Amino acid sequence: MMTIERRTLLKMLNGPATMLMVPVAAVKDAVAASFPTRTIETGGFFFDPATGMINWKRENREEKYYLTVDGLVEKPITLGYEDLRRLPAVTMARDFHCVEGWTVPEVKWSGFRFEELLKLVKPKDGANYVVFHAMGRTSSAPGGQSHYLESFDLAALLDPDQDILLALDMDGVPLSQDRGAPLRVIAPYRLAYKSIKFVNRVEFSDRLRPGWWTLANPIYDWDALVPVKKHAG
Repeated sequence: MMTIERRTLLKMLNGPATMLMVPVAAVKDAVAASFPTRTIETGGFFFDPATGMINWKRENREEKYYLTVDGLVEKPITLGYEDLRRLPAVTMARDFHCVEGWTVPEVKWSGFRFEELLKLVKPKDGANYVVFHAMGRTSSAPGGQSHYLESFDLAALLDPDQDILLALDMDGVPLSQDRGAPLRVIAPYRLAYKSIKFVNRVEFSDRLRPGWWTLANPIYDWDALVPVKKHAG
């Protein structure tokens, strides 16, 4: 099978139709090879961006997706997928660093900044941390934690130099299931275990909570900072 670098592949996909001489299957294989998928959840659900609905396969039922924003806030809210789509959009291309040591350069993400949620809920005094919760159960439950979560300090989420994004799209299309649909965090200067997928709850808190990955692998720090020399080019 031919090998296509991700950067070259994206140029081809964005170029004239006459350049698309590569079979569709080869394109899909090249994308998968250049950006491996690592998912802790056991599956059992599927999100359809066309309808904003979640299909829970094992339970044979559907429900509308909502993002709940609560905890230490004055105005808890729930937002549907269409509400998230109406928030001011931001697009950025940043390197993606996996804990396994590989990096995918210049992944294009689109979504909204965390400050858009902040405007809607008004945090209470002491709400210095934010915990992101994911849909679905995990394959194990370290520390009794049966679903994936990650936490950030609020200051980092609001720091423009951190480039943290709540992503809805990758490469110009809605996130696929393996990329964390319908919503995921992208924290480009943190190792990828901080970039939690399948987010359905954002909880403001007065305390730091270790994430699922840190609970399962205590050798990894909660903040997961990428070494400066790696993301500085």
